[in-house]
Amino acid sequence: MASFKGEYEHSIDSKGRVSFPAKLRKYLAPSAQDRFTIVRGLEKCLYLYPEDNWQAVEASLEEINRFSLEGRTLKRSFLRTAEDVVLDNQNRIALPSKLMEWSGITSKAIFIGSGDLIEIWDPERLAKQDEELDFDTYQELFQKVMGGNAKP
Repeated sequence: MASFKGEYEHSIDSKGRVSFPAKLRKYLAPSAQDRFTIVRGLEKCLYLYPEDNWQAVEASLEEINRFSLEGRTLKRSFLRTAEDVVLDNQNRIALPSKLMEWSGITSKAIFIGSGDLIEIWDPERLAKQDEELDFDTYQELFQKVMGGNAKP
């Protein structure tokens, strides 16, 4: 399974295509075959899953109780925005216009490696998110989430 990391900014052309960062391409498993699923993120960003990692997400979604209102709502809300995309011959992906509009992405996109997925952000929206996370807050968050298991 890929473990994506790093941050990369790229321009978006008039057709909504953006170059997929070369440094992230090297982490793609051959089984992904340059195919991805893109979906609305949990913040105002997009999540880009290589095909092999998306299969694990779908397996988790199958475990959701579809007989509960919460289960149906969650699954519907998450999957309704999912679209399959493929790298073209110039290693670009076409960002769906509805997802671009929802996330505020216009002329530039920031790709952030986030383990098994890649987050795609509007630069201004990411800057605002970063402003809210000062060093002390980051340190507290890290300690809360990682607890005694964290290694610097």
